[in-house]
Amino acid sequence: MKLNDLRDNPGATKARKRVGRGIGSGTGKTSGKGQKGQKSRTGVSIKGFEGGQMPLYRRLPKRGFTNARFKKTFAEVNLGRLQKAIDAGKLDASQPIDEAKLVEVGLVGRVQDGIRLLANGELTSAVTITVSGASAKAREAVEAKGGTVTMTGLVRAPAAEG
Repeated sequence: MKLNDLRDNPGATKARKRVGRGIGSGTGKTSGKGQKGQKSRTGVSIKGFEGGQMPLYRRLPKRGFTNARFKKTFAEVNLGRLQKAIDAGKLDASQPIDEAKLVEVGLVGRVQDGIRLLANGELTSAVTITVSGASAKAREAVEAKGGTVTMTGLVRAPAAEG
């Protein structure tokens, strides 16, 4: 097989509609847009317009807040994937595991603001792990097996009183 022999399956693609190509094409003259008016022109801005009434998107209240500037992005590691790496011999459960080791083994691709441990999956080994953050269930699961979780990044300062 050669690259020039590759074809899509019959019927998988549909030919685009060629508008404005004569009266016999079915979409000639006005190109299927009817007669004149705003809707037949390009750049129609009528979709949210409700005839002078306050449009729905402005009647509804604004909700929420996205702190995009200071938002932290964590790489996630689930307990199940951690156990798989231990079973495969990539990680040694008797040695302390840190973020550099997780990246080296390939459990995490690109670390931006740190690594967060999540509780998805089953952990059967007792591990000592140091990560930026961990969910409460993940901490409980590790400690239930006799391991420890040390968090370095998600420590919040106590709220100021008054």
